[in-house]
Amino acid sequence: MKKFVNAFLSSIPICSLAFCLGGCGLLGGGGAPTSTSPGAFSNTTGLEFNEDGGFQVNQYDDQPQAPNMVFIEGGRTVLGSFEEDVLYSRDNIERTVTVASFYMDETEIANINWLEYLFYVKLDSGEEYYERALPDTTVWAKDLAFNDPYVDHYLRYPGFRYFPVVGINWRQANDYCSWRTSVVNNRLAEQAGLLDEFAGAESSGGNQRIPLESGVVVPNFRLPTEAEWEYAAQALIGTQYQDENQTHRRLYPWDGHALRNPYGKAMGSFLANFKRGRGDYAGIAGRLNDGAMVTTYIYDYPPNDFGLYNMAGNVNEWVQDVYRPLSFQDVEDLNPVRRDSFLDSEEGYDENYSFIGSESSTPGEERRVRVYKGGSWSDVAYWMSPGTRRYLFEDSATSTIGFRCAMIRAGTNY
Repeated sequence: MKKFVNAFLSSIPICSLAFCLGGCGLLGGGGAPTSTSPGAFSNTTGLEFNEDGGFQVNQYDDQPQAPNMVFIEGGRTVLGSFEEDVLYSRDNIERTVTVASFYMDETEIANINWLEYLFYVKLDSGEEYYERALPDTTVWAKDLAFNDPYVDHYLRYPGFRYFPVVGINWRQANDYCSWRTSVVNNRLAEQAGLLDEFAGAESSGGNQRIPLESGVVVPNFRLPTEAEWEYAAQALIGTQYQDENQTHRRLYPWDGHALRNPYGKAMGSFLANFKRGRGDYAGIAGRLNDGAMVTTYIYDYPPNDFGLYNMAGNVNEWVQDVYRPLSFQDVEDLNPVRRDSFLDSEEGYDENYSFIGSESSTPGEERRVRVYKGGSWSDVAYWMSPGTRRYLFEDSATSTIGFRCAMIRAGTNY
């Protein structure tokens, strides 16, 4: 057999041999070419990669790990409210969808993260952009409540560093995602020794970016879609049984219908930061059960089975989607999202769904209502169920809404 192979190879011209070996990926270490081992030659032209003036194929091992990001393995799930629809909104009816794998921040974006953002924005950008990035700290102010200390201290006092940032509207959250993409990718290019090559490609407010073909950068940070957020909050990976069987659904991001931890030394402790009842935000002195009268430390409470903290309670979180009560029947069943009024325009809705114009938005600028999810320190337990949904204008902010970032898992089909 060996003599036959040698005789066969010796009968092929050298150029054809290189073409065959390159096309089959054999010059890349054997076997079919892959993203991480593409071989030395094109499998369709036989031209050599990385020659002077030729097509460059950079080394690629895997998508770089972005800081604070947790891998969320995608799959089939049933989205929709698993809680009794006490408001009779019927805006999140159960339906089966598939969500592709992605990454999500393990925690909410904290005050210290936003202060870091403000520091670099002030350093690198104009005063107008800096002013636009400032949170609305007056969201804490109430006419009949003494919340004045939070107005002055919550964002900047060191004791609140790792509490979730609030007073952020949907547009500001998106601006942060864009800035974070630039900063993280510049850092990755520097670590790879390529920063000088791409110097100036990434800049806050700029349209250029370090080429994806470099293989050293991550995809864009962004807000998660509503489907991604709900899927990640369910964390049904923890209910798997044998082959594609899930033993049960979840009312909250943890098992059971109870709000207290049923196990071990933490037995009896609440599993999230929420409003326990009218006028009861934390419990009784000496045993403040949920640990917080307003927000709390972003690492408080056990993470869910994906390793995500506070997917119920603490603060609600912005997602990408425009709110429509019929999104569940209009959108796709693979990676669903509603970006705009397609198939469901604003006509026929009252001013609560209005798109255009307000004193707080630029005249003529689209002003959409966006979905937020998860429940907060000021919400009763009903809103902590992943399937519940509410909405607010994208240029509005409150003391109960924050956010976390997401990112696609690139280069795979799962």
